[in-house]
Amino acid sequence: MSTKAGAGEAAETYRTQREVASQKHAAILEAAQALFAETQTVSLNEIAKRAGVGAGTLYRHFPTREHLILAVYQQELAKLVGSVDQVLAAEPTAKEAFAVWFEILAAHIRLKHGLGEALYSAAVRDAVSASYAPVTAAVSKLLDACVAEGSVRPGTDPADVLLLMGFLWRVPPTDEGVAQGRRLIEMVFDGIGAGGPKARM
Repeated sequence: MSTKAGAGEAAETYRTQREVASQKHAAILEAAQALFAETQTVSLNEIAKRAGVGAGTLYRHFPTREHLILAVYQQELAKLVGSVDQVLAAEPTAKEAFAVWFEILAAHIRLKHGLGEALYSAAVRDAVSASYAPVTAAVSKLLDACVAEGSVRPGTDPADVLLLMGFLWRVPPTDEGVAQGRRLIEMVFDGIGAGGPKARM
């Protein structure tokens, strides 16, 4: 066999392996999306079984449950992240835009089994992923706008804010829950505001 022929076969084998890996990746995401829609307590082994792959294959593609959940909802998160500029333009102040955007995020998360917990876990670990990093970037943009108008002190960490705001997706989607969420957002601003505790130290 010539060197050129051997290289061609190796390249073809690599392409085939890549295609198989891509198909398995897609199958895992499809299975996870279907099962997460039913319950948030589904196990990764159940997802692997539905996808027709072994548990080891699933973990090679998605090392943790959080990675898988964030990947399942990546497109929807991308739309929410992309709405930041629109919300900032629509609201009279950056502080109000901050509150409105987090309320939209919370309403979305309540409908998506496991997404809130995945964002929480990713924030705790300061994870970097294709889905989580844009969320922290969106929070950073909101914080920068708030800093510019003087409603938030500089240096506030977006991952810390995401952790703080985690209460919102636990508030019931009722009028009373919305009012309670707004009060809690005000409490967060009392802490991260330009005149907050750190600024007074």
